[in-house]
Amino acid sequence: MVLKAAQDSSILPNYWYNIIPDLPEELPPPLLPSGQVAGPEVLEKIFPKELVKQEISNERYIKIPDEVLQHYLQAGRPTPLIRAKNLEKALKTSARIFFKYEGVLPTGSHKFNTAVAQAYYNMKEGVERLCTETGAGQWGSALSLAGSLFGIKIRVYMVRASYLQKPLRRILMETYGAEVYPSPSSQTRVGRKYLEENPNHPGSLGIAISEAIEDVLSSNGLAKYSLGSVLNHVLLHQTVIGMEALKQLESIGIGPEEVSYVVGCVGGGSNFAGLSYPFIPYKLSGKANTVFIAVEPKAVPSMTMGDYRYDYGDSAGLTPMLKMHTLGHDYIPPPIHAGGLRYHGVAPSLSVLVKNGVVKPVAYSQREVFEAGVFFARTQGIVPAPESAHAVKAVIEIARKYVGKNENHVILFNLSGHGLLDLAGYSEYLNGGLQDT
Repeated sequence: MVLKAAQDSSILPNYWYNIIPDLPEELPPPLLPSGQVAGPEVLEKIFPKELVKQEISNERYIKIPDEVLQHYLQAGRPTPLIRAKNLEKALKTSARIFFKYEGVLPTGSHKFNTAVAQAYYNMKEGVERLCTETGAGQWGSALSLAGSLFGIKIRVYMVRASYLQKPLRRILMETYGAEVYPSPSSQTRVGRKYLEENPNHPGSLGIAISEAIEDVLSSNGLAKYSLGSVLNHVLLHQTVIGMEALKQLESIGIGPEEVSYVVGCVGGGSNFAGLSYPFIPYKLSGKANTVFIAVEPKAVPSMTMGDYRYDYGDSAGLTPMLKMHTLGHDYIPPPIHAGGLRYHGVAPSLSVLVKNGVVKPVAYSQREVFEAGVFFARTQGIVPAPESAHAVKAVIEIARKYVGKNENHVILFNLSGHGLLDLAGYSEYLNGGLQDT
């Protein structure tokens, strides 16, 4: 059951939603190592001015440029909201399960939503090249396409473990015209340092971020940095997902106060925030009792076991420090297949929500996540990316609470990407060779 045709342009919002003014406490500012606040002039060394304005904005709604809206429509937004009736039947649950399916976008995930926005603002300021990191390759693929659309060169530092596990994602990025290097790489001082310590270093998102930022800072102003998650402006751009979902649910008579659970996976926090943030004000204002579930891997338990403190966003300490739930910027996660969730920290805004009990974090192991992904594929037909399979696992656990009950709870989750380029991981699981974490 698909709710509202994906190309119904009336569903597509004209504004992004900014949660910062609605947070239960003031968002701690980014800091320099000296303890001073990192002001706009610091951020503008690596980001274009318009994105820095969005990063520090207290405006609740920010208009989406017409050119970005047109690219959203061309790419397939609004994305479908689907009721998972086969999954409900297989679980024998009385709950109603809906998912927002971002896998229909050209590169197979939600990452296009911010990639096209970031590329647009960089193009407007005359930026020649964007440097970025990528884990599983979803973000790198999206930015590579966005760069092609706006005539900007893209350089991607791809976490080495994923570079080796997912060669097809590298090929996809190169097809769109990007340069792709395994991180740690020999291209940067940071990369060479880690390779000297361990020539077979699996890499991490923190190291890849350091390489991308070093590249930008040594470019004599020709390049800027682009980030796929964590920062406010990135999460802002993803809220098109939740704002569409609100309208799609309302079209069948389900208001936000009737949504019992909103679920998403978390690496840095962009896809969870994209779906959940537009629903959170209803809970904060007392109009809804929605439970927000943020799912992370046990291998990288930033929210469930990390500390809430100031930490660098990258391994080399080149970024300002952010107050967030973190395992430490020098943490090197195991090479799990959910490469997009291998980040040592989470978004500062999400960290505030976790700290205040608005969002509940949970963690699952790799094998139980793939088990859930296979179960979903065999009922709904869609193979979820390993990242999204974390959300699927949580949804299954929630739905099982309502087996044999006559309670029509609504469970909404973000299926933020398809797993058609992640079949090597599924093969390991199906053949019994997948390591647990």
